[in-house]
Amino acid sequence: MTQDIITKYQPISLEEMKAVKLMNRIDTKFVTTVPKLDELLDMACDAYSIQEIDGQRNMAYDTTYFDTRSFDMYNVHQHGHTNRQKIRFRTYVSSNLQFMEVKTKNNHGRTKKQRIAVTDMNLEDPTKLEFLHSHLHYDTSQLIPALNNHFDRITLVNHDKTERLTIDTNLVFKNLVTGMRREMYPLVIIELKRDGLCPSPVLAMLRQLRIHPHGFSKYCMGSALSNDQLPVNRFKRKLIEVDKILKTNI
Repeated sequence: MTQDIITKYQPISLEEMKAVKLMNRIDTKFVTTVPKLDELLDMACDAYSIQEIDGQRNMAYDTTYFDTRSFDMYNVHQHGHTNRQKIRFRTYVSSNLQFMEVKTKNNHGRTKKQRIAVTDMNLEDPTKLEFLHSHLHYDTSQLIPALNNHFDRITLVNHDKTERLTIDTNLVFKNLVTGMRREMYPLVIIELKRDGLCPSPVLAMLRQLRIHPHGFSKYCMGSALSNDQLPVNRFKRKLIEVDKILKTNI
């Protein structure tokens, strides 16, 4: 159903998308199910264009997150600190492009992303080390691969080009420490990314469908779901809500 609906959207090219980088932005996440997503996509068709690359509109992403050996980045988030960072290697599967990214969220709710193109995840490479020393607040010698995830992403852009809406489905986690794999197929993660509080056409649609804001860090939630040695106190309510969605899928 989703694949049929997205064929109705007007395409926007990768070149045109460059005007909507939003590298310093405000993010709002929502969690829902595939049937609700189909309703939303039907409603949003006239207000948004869809990113299309080489004829593809729903593209596979593969991401590996690194953390310190004591999981400091996870724990900072789990304890509720607003200033926090994540480091990841993201691969755009269809184009085989890979980037190393550092995401920093400040106590004003703004997220800033720094990235460089890479060809592997070797952290001993001088270029990567220089980049990390400039942007990451952690000891690079303590970093280990912690979690891999794979998902399919639809990217919508409003006609004023002031926001992006990313829609992630078919989410799978593989914990690189414990070896546990978790398939989250009924779950849909929607993220509204905009430069400040610009008017957003999709917010009224989300309210109408009773899809409410719901913090969901893929790294933290994936780690909590696949490593029972990690503390989850702050995430308990979200884990219960996610479990309910996975069981009902309505």
